Amino acid sequence: MYQDYLNTPKGFPKPYISITADDDGITSLNFVSEKEALVNSNAIIDLCIKQLKEYFSGKRTLFSVPLAPKGTEFQIRVWQTLQSIPYGEIWSYKKLALTLGSVNYCRAVGMANSRNPISLIIPCQSRHWS
Repeated sequence: MYQDYLNTPKGFPKPYISITADDDGITSLNFVSEKEALVNSNAIIDLCIKQLKEYFSGKRTLFSVPLAPKGTEFQIRVWQTLQSIPYGEIWSYKKLALTLGSVNYCRAVGMANSRNPISLIIPCQSRHWS
């Protein structure tokens, strides 16, 4: 497991983003108040930091850093589907649930969104209940 930190831009409630990865990709991004662990970076984290800096400066809307979030099979399907939604487009939980196979998945989609460990890159905040 690898970990590093990025200073957040001014205006964020916490001063750092904790970035963790394994050999396959980024496993989590979390806003934190303190640097809690020793830095042990790798090339994937270095690329993530570069792309996050570009995103915060308005130069990037899509990320190409490898991702490896940990979750259930259904959560991973939800997060993969979220990544396929074009930047700036808003989907309801209902539309996302239907894309995954059933309108009955709406609550499960909401729960998967709430457990998204990489919400800066796999966005869920622009999705809404309908």
